[in-house]
Amino acid sequence: MLKVKDIIREIETYAPLSLQEGFDNAGVQVGNVNQPATGALLCLDVTEAVIDEAIQMDCNLIISHHPLAFKPFKSLTGRNYVERCVMKACKHDIVIYAAHTNLDNVWGGVNFRMAELMGLQNIRILSPQKHALLKMVTFVPETFAEAVRNVLFSAGAGHTGSYDSCSFNLKGAGTFRASENSKPFAGEIGKLHVEREERIETIIPAYRKHSVARALLAVHPYEEPVFDFYPLDNVWNKAGSGIAGELPESEDEYSFLLRMKDIFNVACIKHSAFTGKPVREVAVCGGGGAFLIPEAIAFGADVFITGEAKYNDFYDVEDAILLAVIGHYESEACTKDIFYAVLSKKFPTFALHFSNVNLNPVKYL
Repeated sequence: MLKVKDIIREIETYAPLSLQEGFDNAGVQVGNVNQPATGALLCLDVTEAVIDEAIQMDCNLIISHHPLAFKPFKSLTGRNYVERCVMKACKHDIVIYAAHTNLDNVWGGVNFRMAELMGLQNIRILSPQKHALLKMVTFVPETFAEAVRNVLFSAGAGHTGSYDSCSFNLKGAGTFRASENSKPFAGEIGKLHVEREERIETIIPAYRKHSVARALLAVHPYEEPVFDFYPLDNVWNKAGSGIAGELPESEDEYSFLLRMKDIFNVACIKHSAFTGKPVREVAVCGGGGAFLIPEAIAFGADVFITGEAKYNDFYDVEDAILLAVIGHYESEACTKDIFYAVLSKKFPTFALHFSNVNLNPVKYL
C-alpha cells in the first residue's frame, strides 16, 4: 500500500532538501508520514480553506511550495491562521509538506518552469550554488575498478558540466594484514598482503553523498573499503538561484511585458523605465528575486522578471536593465504543475488534485 512517505520521497528525489537555503524550513511540516496515502492536494500556500478542501477531497497529504511553519512555535493556541492550520491538520490526520527553496534551486524547478512558459532557449543558472560539490576518493582492486566506476556513475557521480562518467584513476599498491576474525578478499590470515589497486577520484553533488556511499559499499569487494569525501570550492552550474536564457527572436519592451501579463495571468506589472533596447536576453527568478539584479545585469540581460522588488530597486537599475515585477503569487503559481508532473509520472493512478482556493493575499483594484 502506498504511504505518504513514498509520495514525499519522490518529491525529495526530484528536489533534495539539501538544496534549500539556510533560512528555509522545507520538508514535513505536520503529520505522520507512515500512514497510507489517500490523496494529495497541490497548492502554493496552506490556509484553513485549503485544509477544508483536502478534507472534502479525502486527501491526507497537502503539498505546498511555501512552508506553513516558517518560524518556531512557543505554543499552539489558534491565535493565528498558521496555528489554526496546524491544529486542524493534526485533528484530521493530514500531513503538510513543503518544497520551497529546494524547488527553486533545483535544475528543472520553479525558474525553469517560468522560463519554459516564456519560451526561453539556451537556459543556464543565473547564480550557481557554491560549496555544493564533493570529491570522492576510493581505492579498489584493479580487477574491480571498472565495475566500481560504473556503479558510482549510475548513482550520480562523475557529472561535470555537459560531461558525465568523469573520473581520475591512478594505479598503485595497497597493503593490509588480515586478522583471525576477518574475511579478506585476498591474501592469507596473519600475512602481509600487497594488492594492485586503483585510486578512483570522481565528483558528486553534496546531496548525493550518502546514496553514492551506499552504492560503493554494495559493490566494493573489500570487507573494509576506504573512501573519503573532500569539499570543493567549485560552483555547481546544475543548481542555484534564478535562470538566464534568450528569446527565439527579439521583442520590443512593451510587447514583451504584455505577453508576460498573459502568460502569468497578471493583473498589473510594475516595471522600471523602458530602456529603449529590444528584449532578447532574459533573466528570471520567481518569488522575491530582487537580490539577483546584479547577477542579471552582469549576465547582460535586457530584462529581469521577478515576483517582488523594493522601491529603490527600480531606481538602482537605472538604464542597465528593464526590471519587471509580476507578483510573488503569480510568479510561483506554476509550482503545482511541477508537483503534478513529478508525482503523476511515478504514481499514475494516485489521486492528485489541484487546489481551487484563491490563495493570492494581494488584491488589485
